[in-house]
Amino acid sequence: MARLRIATWNINSVRRRIHLVERFLKQWQPDVLCLQETKVVNELFPREAFDSLGYTHHAIHGQKGYHGVATLSKLPLTEISSRRWTDAEAARHVTSLLPGNIELHNFYVPAGGDIADPVANPKFADKLAFLNAVINWGGGLKPKGKRILVGDLNIAPLEHDVWSHKQLLKVVSHTPVEVDLMTQAMKAHDWVDAARHFVPADQKLYSWWSYRAADWNAADKGRRLDHVWVTPALKPALAGHETVREARGWEDASDHVPVVIDFKL
Repeated sequence: MARLRIATWNINSVRRRIHLVERFLKQWQPDVLCLQETKVVNELFPREAFDSLGYTHHAIHGQKGYHGVATLSKLPLTEISSRRWTDAEAARHVTSLLPGNIELHNFYVPAGGDIADPVANPKFADKLAFLNAVINWGGGLKPKGKRILVGDLNIAPLEHDVWSHKQLLKVVSHTPVEVDLMTQAMKAHDWVDAARHFVPADQKLYSWWSYRAADWNAADKGRRLDHVWVTPALKPALAGHETVREARGWEDASDHVPVVIDFKL
């Protein structure tokens, strides 16, 4: 039985934080690393740093200064493609095929701005449109495939995915309309929440802490914005989970931390 370890991480500029990526890869040794918010065009992506550590297979969809996703793998990646989910031009998705016919989708859902009103805030309207597109896409997929969806989905859906359910109900990332759309997206393809497979829903679990806190660790006002979903065909293979909280304390850290899921195939 083979182990497969997949990690997802919003790195908030891969070139600025390449030293942190290298540190994480050496320590955790994932087979596949999915990055979001890489903030670099494909031509300037630091491929050599990944090649030197054995991550010689790349699926990259970049953009200058904003957004961007990249999947870096020790395993071959085939059938690489990306798609546009809304009218907004942004690099927010890349898909590839892993050995064993496992389809891997790397997502960066729009954050949605600060105002939870699609009329007053076009960024929030784009986020809702993006989520509706994901719902329609998931509903059209063949039901029995082996698929993994990872990324910064920019929604903390459960009560204990945020530091205060009551105080964040009107805050973008935890509003009822966003949570409802995420729930629909999961049901559309019967996705399984891999982290919550291991951590019960009544336990606090975060992957993001704001830069605004003077002491993020002491305040601990986090949200779980980064997710790994799997199709029912892969649920029996789920073997372990870690949300790498310590990475938030590294010097010049991203405000997100890696989420690691292990499989036994």
